[in-house]
Amino acid sequence: MKAFASAFAFAAGRLFQALLVMVAILVIAFAVRTSLGDPLREIMGQAVPESERAELRHELGLDAPWPVQLARYLGDAATGDLGTSIIYKRPTVQVVLAKFPASFELVLGASLIVLLLSVPGGVYCAVRPNSLGAKLVLGVSVLGISVPVFLTGIFLITVFSVWLGWLPAFGRGETIDLGPWQSGLFTLDGLKHLLLPALTLSSIMLPLFIRLVRGAMLDELGHDYVRTARAKGARPLRVWLVHALRNALLPLVAVGGLQIGTLIAYTLLTETVFQWPGMGFLFLEAVTRSDIPLITTYLVLVGLFFVITNTIVDLLSLALDPRVSLEGAR
Repeated sequence: MKAFASAFAFAAGRLFQALLVMVAILVIAFAVRTSLGDPLREIMGQAVPESERAELRHELGLDAPWPVQLARYLGDAATGDLGTSIIYKRPTVQVVLAKFPASFELVLGASLIVLLLSVPGGVYCAVRPNSLGAKLVLGVSVLGISVPVFLTGIFLITVFSVWLGWLPAFGRGETIDLGPWQSGLFTLDGLKHLLLPALTLSSIMLPLFIRLVRGAMLDELGHDYVRTARAKGARPLRVWLVHALRNALLPLVAVGGLQIGTLIAYTLLTETVFQWPGMGFLFLEAVTRSDIPLITTYLVLVGLFFVITNTIVDLLSLALDPRVSLEGAR
């Protein structure tokens, strides 16, 4: 009962912290919105008489003191209203969420590539640290950290699209409707279009994850329980995967979950290189055309994605290791 209460207190505390962070993000978004310029200039143009401009400013509440405007903005945000897009003439939340499936599938593809390559690569570098293969993997990982993501994308396009002609260089390909969700994961053409952008995006985190897995495995392999398992005659593969890797998962989940959230920020460059119709590409369009409500809504929703990701990581850490709740309580 005491453990359950501690775990509940830990989860409630993390959810309360997430709420406070979202309020802070909304306040920052409001500050950005008010500092980027006069929204009436984009709505009415510059040739409108000042009397009409003042009348509309009063109707929109833009002449009210900033604490009143902030309170109104927070109240609207609580109901899901973050403004109307100047470009699309629609609620900004609807515009951004319409692009969310493309960005989500790009991040999902990149995360799967990172997971499938980093775990075996990191384990191999830990159990065979002096082998030629381990040195090669670590060397390539250093190269991956050093090369900017847009250069990686251009290189992959040059090799696999221009020279070999194996994969498409831009666009999302064929999609199917799953209610409000348009997905390219269930068509061959959609998967072909996803592969190069996902590889490009994964190159940001793959070197880091390989080194994380390697470091965690090296730490676990030095513990007494591993030597005990070996002394009892356990097979090396069982010692590596069942004993050491399982115990190395907790720090990987904690750090890895936070880094996966960071991929959303890097979709901006990847989507630009591959003309991928996601949230990042939409954000660049909003910046180019000075759609201030759309810019701030993008920032709020990306911040929300970070908060949700971090909260899930904390709760997963609690599920994997109940001691986390006790540390959180202290």
